[in-house]
This record gives sequence, C-alpha cells and structure tokens, in this order.
Amino acid sequence: MKILVINCGSSSLKFQLINMENESVICKGTIERIGLEIKGGEKNIIYKANGKELIFDKENKTHTDAFNTVMELMTQSELKVLDSFDEIDAVGHRVVHGGEKYTKSVLIDKTVEHDIGEFKSLAPLHNPANLQGYEACLNVLGPKVPQVAVFDTAFHSTMPPMAYMYALPYEYYENFGIRRYGFHGTSHKYISQRCADVMGEKIDRLKIITCHLGNGSSIAAVKFGKVFDTSMGFTPLDGFMMGTRSGGIDPSVVTFLMQKLSLTPNEVEEILNKQSGVSAISGGYSDDRDVVAKQNEGDERAILAHEMQAYQIAKYIGSYVAAMNGVDAIVFTGGIGENGFWLRAKVCSYLGYLGVNINQSINQKTVKGAEAELTLPSDKVRVFILATNEELMIARDTKNIVENLK
Repeated sequence: MKILVINCGSSSLKFQLINMENESVICKGTIERIGLEIKGGEKNIIYKANGKELIFDKENKTHTDAFNTVMELMTQSELKVLDSFDEIDAVGHRVVHGGEKYTKSVLIDKTVEHDIGEFKSLAPLHNPANLQGYEACLNVLGPKVPQVAVFDTAFHSTMPPMAYMYALPYEYYENFGIRRYGFHGTSHKYISQRCADVMGEKIDRLKIITCHLGNGSSIAAVKFGKVFDTSMGFTPLDGFMMGTRSGGIDPSVVTFLMQKLSLTPNEVEEILNKQSGVSAISGGYSDDRDVVAKQNEGDERAILAHEMQAYQIAKYIGSYVAAMNGVDAIVFTGGIGENGFWLRAKVCSYLGYLGVNINQSINQKTVKGAEAELTLPSDKVRVFILATNEELMIARDTKNIVENLK
C-alpha cells in the first residue's frame, strides 16, 4: 500500500509518499510560497527521491496548483517514482484542530469536511489550509481515493477536566469551547510509543515526558500511554517561550499593552505570536543555530534567551513529574530537541533531584535523526534523544482506517 501524506500550511505544502509494506519513504518534498510572489533567485520547491534531489522555483497560485506540481514531480520528473496516479492507495492529512468532537483519526466525508471548516475559529492559520489540501487532492485524485484526517489535538483528548479546564466562567467553555486542547499530538504519540519500544517496556506501564522542541515547542505528560497534561493550550501560543511566541504570560499584560499602546486584538496577537519569544530576548534571532552562534560569541541577550528557555522547560518537566507522581523517561525531539545539545544539557542540569546525570560526551556527539540514550538503562529516570516522525504516524493511522473499509 502506497500512502501519500500531506501537511498543508497557509502558504506551504509538505508531502511524503510512503510504502507501507516496509514503511520506507519513496519520495518527499516541500513547496513554499503558495499564492505568493516568487522573489528573484528564490527556490521554493525541494523534492527528494532515489537518493537525489531537485531544488527549483515555480509559482503555484493555489494549493491545487501545488498538488498538481507534486503529482508532476512524482510521475513525470527525472526523479519520477510513479507511473500513474492510480498507484496512490490513500492520502493522510495533518489537520491541526479537531475540537472535542474528533478524538481519533477519521475518514474524511462531507460531515468531517464541514467540521474542519467550522473549527477554523480555533485554528485560523491552520485549519483552512488543511482543508485546502484535502480539496486539492479531491480535485486531482477524485473521490475514489480515500482520504483520512489525522488531528493534532486528538492524542491530547485523554486529558482529565482538571488539566484541560480554565478557571473562567463555565459558559465560555460550553458556548465557545474555551479549554486546553494541546498540539503536536501526532509527534507526542509517535515519540512516547517509540520511547517505550526502545526501553523494551509496554507503554501502559510507563510515565513519559515528551519534549517536542522546535520553532514551535510543547511538552506532554504521557501517563500509561495517555496524555495527562500538555503545555500548549487553547492555541499553540501557550506554554513556554518559543522561537517567536511568548508562551504563557500574565493575561493582564495583554490588556495593559492594548491600553498603553492603543493596540487592537490583532496587533497584540501579532506581537505575541511573531515578535516575542527567543527572538525578542536575543535581539531578533529565532533560529536556534543563530542563537547558539551569538551565545558562543558571549552575547548577553542570546545567553539570557537560552537560559530563560531552559529554565521554563525544566519547570514544565518538574510540574509534570509532580502531576504524574513520578516519571520513568524524558525524551527530547524536534529540530532543537535533536540538535540542541547545550539546551538539553542545561535542562537536565535542573533535574538532579530526579537522579538525572547525563553523559555529556554522548549528548554533544548526537546528530539530528540519530537516537541516543543520555543516561544508563539502570538509572531510575532515563533520558533519550529520539527523532520524531509525524508523517509515518499519519500514514499508519491512514493505513489502519483504509484497511478497515474493506
């Protein structure tokens, strides 16, 4: 079975074609700047297959245009991997928000399509784009190819009310769905299961804290295979500081800024989402590689940004140890989680009370995509670096649903 995995952003489309017989990636790629002008010399398309890659620029006005480009690459380019569209057995879509209604992956039908659109008020930057990806596939592949929605929020649906409710008037929850939802669920699901596999244990016997660290970051407390709590909330803005996002702050800061600077709600949201976080503290550097470089030069603001980030991550880990009454394993994943040896070391330096004492040599040598244990198998709390694979998780869910249709 060949499954195409699609992840649509507001102006981007990421894809992988996976052979589910052995879970190998046949091809993958990214198309950026959909609906936007292609600047001179800018390469907006990357396509990899057969151990080679194509990098070029091409204007795509809509997600349907972008999907057509994907199909052309897979069937007509010099790195073609398909002779016909008919070889695609199913499509799996990352959908950011499923509200409280969708607690697992589902086959997309008219009802699901409508609901994804309705949830756009909860994820205005993501759900409309996810829906466009589905419609683009439908236009090109037709209704006979099954398409599956895999929701970012689904894995977090096991949180108890004491963890997901906010202390606001209860009718806001009833009328508007205001509560903690959590995101990066597909990554947290994959990583927690992978951690159990590496440990040689059943996941329903483990307490695991998964740290998905990238430009957007979140932490989840996974207790016996189910999410008990997670750092992101009603939106992906909540939690600890990220590349350009503030993370949790005193809510009164919002109203203070609106009054002091005569800001609109949209302007404040822009500040909190795109002008804050590591970038704001470091002096405009949101890419962790740039922050590390400035830190190595002795830049005080870059040092402060990293110190704050590590401190906040350690606080979340500590709170989740308390919430689960213990922890068996802590996992670092994502672009920064897999690459940021300094951040891992600093976070773990706060965890001495758990008996955590990582191997600094292994920590510094580990490269992105590699798996490593930073502690000993005999340690009470084990620390791992594990590469996430959201696309494979989406493909697995899609395969299970499609097979049950037969």
